[in-house]
Amino acid sequence: MTRITLPSRRLTALFSAALLLSLLLGGCAELPSLAGRTHSVTLLDTADTKLAQAIMPLAAQHPGVSGIYALSDGRDAFAARALLAAAAQRTLDVEYYIWHKDITGTLLFDALRQAAERGVRVRLLLDDNNTAELDDTLALLSKQPNLEIRLFNPFALRSPRALGFLTDFSRLNRRMHNKSFTADNQATIVGGRNVGDEYFGAAGDVLFADLDVLVIGSVVGAVSQDFDRYWNSPSAYPATLLIKPPSRGDAGDIALEADRIDDTKAAEEYVQAMRTSPFVQQLIERQLPFEWAPTRLVSDDPAKVLDKARPGSGVAANLKNLLGVPSKELDLVSPYFVPGKSGTQAFAELAKEGVNVRILTNALEATDVAAVHAGYAKWRKPLLEAGVTLYESRRSWDEGDAREKTGRFGSSASSLHAKTFAVDDRRIFVGSFNFDPRSIDLNTEMGLVIDSPALAGKLGQAMRGSIPQRAYQVLLQPDGTLYWIARDAHGGITRYDTEPGTSVWKRMGVAILSVLPIDWLL
Repeated sequence: MTRITLPSRRLTALFSAALLLSLLLGGCAELPSLAGRTHSVTLLDTADTKLAQAIMPLAAQHPGVSGIYALSDGRDAFAARALLAAAAQRTLDVEYYIWHKDITGTLLFDALRQAAERGVRVRLLLDDNNTAELDDTLALLSKQPNLEIRLFNPFALRSPRALGFLTDFSRLNRRMHNKSFTADNQATIVGGRNVGDEYFGAAGDVLFADLDVLVIGSVVGAVSQDFDRYWNSPSAYPATLLIKPPSRGDAGDIALEADRIDDTKAAEEYVQAMRTSPFVQQLIERQLPFEWAPTRLVSDDPAKVLDKARPGSGVAANLKNLLGVPSKELDLVSPYFVPGKSGTQAFAELAKEGVNVRILTNALEATDVAAVHAGYAKWRKPLLEAGVTLYESRRSWDEGDAREKTGRFGSSASSLHAKTFAVDDRRIFVGSFNFDPRSIDLNTEMGLVIDSPALAGKLGQAMRGSIPQRAYQVLLQPDGTLYWIARDAHGGITRYDTEPGTSVWKRMGVAILSVLPIDWLL
């Protein structure tokens, strides 16, 4: 008989005290009133700005459509943001889920500060879930005239943040996952990247293989209006209402920190690599080869984080309507792929009807969230039985210098983070939406549906060509067990009968997580 050991009285007392303290702190911490918050909207009088003068002649040649340039390289993605911030003359509207205080994060903070110092109106909207280490920096930035920061769905109790979940879990578990960077209502960047070294190819260890698009033309106005919707929503709180003002210093301290980072070897090498990028020269010289196509914004209602959004109004429903039902091809890239029973059934039905369904997600060795892999792993067998092709992105592969050969979805020692899918090589989505319950039901998401056979076809070509050499393909044996194969550039194949690149302990942990009823949290 197994003996059950009850907690000691001392442990019970400590637990009770901690719970009581959390309830007291959580109960005392309330969000401030928004009575004095100002209402602001997109500035439309930007036709005389440098960006407008460069973009409007191009847009006039392509009325009603938008110019799209894919930013698959992390350094190009950082450069695009930095150059837009430097070029802006009237307004910068910026929203992100994560913003790290590292090389690229600090440099972009300073780029926003410099823009505000020039007289540009800067509105920065950050989801509050990942700002625990930023309060001091945000307090300094808030002292810069023309620069306002709002925190979306914030924690009333600033520290320790975790205690807030005990008393307000249903609200705080819902987050703003949106990502956009818009300058002068003329150009915007939308996609999967947050702000941080790992997203921009500056990290020393693991890089996120990601995808953004730089966009000009008709859809930019819709992105600006959507930003207004979030900025003025009941969930967007001025940072100054939540963060204590700095005891000393001002926004100039951000410039000093950026100067200090600029002098480091890592930053010098990164900035030099960015400056020599062909993309930078093409952008400066107005030579970027934009793909012009009908483009529509899909975005959740910010009321979703309060569980008050109108049913059927979200990104998931709109994507189905705008992308249409695949008749031949469906290519889906999602780093956090948790299809659930209904999603698995939908993919299976498509495959059984003759649609080539190809899905790329992270392998266990490459994922940064093992619990999400557990939520996905249980559905591999029924997907494979229905004829779905499954690829799992490897952490690394032998392809020479990864810095020189970064592909659309990968680099050496990388974790997949791009979120994109294409239907029938005709239409493609690029944005923040993961195919998981969290994106569908809990977080707000946004992205662009682009009617472009050229862009959609590139994803299809990658899934049929380069991806099989950069990912494991998951296959099913006659007895129902899984195995993985890795292909190399020379046609060689290596077989694995367990999750490649993982320990038995990690596999056991995932197996335990996979039987827990936590899919709705993933």
